[in-house]
Amino acid sequence: MAYPALFTPHNLGGVSLKNRLLMAPMTRSRTSQPGDIPNELMAEYYRQRASAGIIITEATYVSLEGKGYARTPGIITNEQVAGWRKTADAVHHEGGVIFLQLWHTGRMSSYLVNGLQPVAPSTIVPSEDNKVYIYDGRPDGLITFVPVDTPRAMEAMEITWLQQAFVQGAIKAMEAGFDGVEIHGANGYIFDQFLRSTLNKRTDQYGGSMENRTRLLVETAKGIADAIGQQKVGVRLSPYVVYKDTEDPEILETTLLVAEQLNKLNIAYVHLAEADWPDGTELSDGFRKDLRKAFKNTIIATGNKTAEKAVALIESRHADLVGFGRYFVSNPDLPERLQRGAGLNEIVDSRRLYGGGDHVGYTDYPAMEGG
Repeated sequence: MAYPALFTPHNLGGVSLKNRLLMAPMTRSRTSQPGDIPNELMAEYYRQRASAGIIITEATYVSLEGKGYARTPGIITNEQVAGWRKTADAVHHEGGVIFLQLWHTGRMSSYLVNGLQPVAPSTIVPSEDNKVYIYDGRPDGLITFVPVDTPRAMEAMEITWLQQAFVQGAIKAMEAGFDGVEIHGANGYIFDQFLRSTLNKRTDQYGGSMENRTRLLVETAKGIADAIGQQKVGVRLSPYVVYKDTEDPEILETTLLVAEQLNKLNIAYVHLAEADWPDGTELSDGFRKDLRKAFKNTIIATGNKTAEKAVALIESRHADLVGFGRYFVSNPDLPERLQRGAGLNEIVDSRRLYGGGDHVGYTDYPAMEGG
């Protein structure tokens, strides 16, 4: 067996995972329209990849104003819940474990996507490289990127509504049959915006001090944990991902403070979204050790990982699970390929990552012969 450290079981909040490989959340924009409804094609896509120790679904919006990209799924309507149940059932039929990722994009949106002005902790004009995508009738069916709009600062009541939307999204995820939920607190979206001193200029209880900037995420995690059980809740963070205007000299310290507070809630895991480009900044061993001291349950590392990096992270106890994204796109049987030391498929056409057709570049990647 190649990479045996990746194929030991792991207890995640009372759920036994068959290996240490996590299929990372990846936006794919394949919902049925109108209504952003998860469908049979999506269920087949996730079913094909159910040999992962755990799957985290693509980001799923909890309110219409939190939708930042075209044709992404929601978890609001009865039709969306029923659609997601097809995915949960398909993965469970194959013996897999699957969490739904809950999402609100905050300032990363456009009127062209959802007909609404984006909201954010503060009104800060976005830089020109902040873009989202729409479908505007191109003959090839592919996406078109458009600039995000300048957001308006959220009113106090809207923060309460945001928390309630996440709790309701978690409850509906349980109705759809998921094993748990992941709060998307990373990559420049709403919770990450509140965490960053450079994007959060509020003067109320959700802004100013580091403790105040962590309040929204921690309160929301507690609300979800109270509603569905703390061991069914994970949180994704991205301290070293600095695009979308998220540069912040305090973010490492802020991340450790969040981890300490989440540890008190006894949630299932903290999931680090790390730089996934070749020259991206690596998290230091020192930070990883500090994170392990701050958070006692499962720690997940995702972002530009190889099997060798995954083994090193697990053997050093810097992570308990390691996430793979694009390799799971092109290798539905990734665990078996790694276990056999077999070759990996590469992505054929990156333009097909975000929609652009039905099954092409989605469910048509082959498994190994005889697998």
